[in-house]
Amino acid sequence: MNQDWEIHKRSAACTLTQRPFDEGELFQTALYREDSGFRREDVCEEAWSTLPEKPQPFSVWRSKYEPPPPPPPEPLAKQDAESILRRLITENTEGSKNARYILALMLERKRLLRPIPSEDSDILVYEYSGTGETFLIPNPHLTMEQIPEVQREVSSLLGPAT
Repeated sequence: MNQDWEIHKRSAACTLTQRPFDEGELFQTALYREDSGFRREDVCEEAWSTLPEKPQPFSVWRSKYEPPPPPPPEPLAKQDAESILRRLITENTEGSKNARYILALMLERKRLLRPIPSEDSDILVYEYSGTGETFLIPNPHLTMEQIPEVQREVSSLLGPAT
């Protein structure tokens, strides 16, 4: 018997009363087998006794409600890299040429900057996806030996991860 087992995630509220669970609150979970698969019900302790006897659940267990953890922070805050790149472009110093290049590549990877074909291999053309702005980034033609130092420079610009 080959069957897909799609069981829904734990609910944040009681299926019967719609009251949100409190952190640490005990509740009962019941799985019911239906023609279309399985149906999950998470029921608070006070409403558990009001469940009808039929149909009988396929499986029952008791759990303690723990709210889902917050999503992990992005390893690179999009606005931070973007604002640093904008600042470096405005300053337009020769010393920031390598950092501008690496920041642009990072934002391209995050799909915030979209590369536009250019006939000049010394200038990379990007379009900012949010506003349609055009960014012109000089290509420093970095060697593999130069990349670690530029990465350290960009890391120091971005500061410690929060």
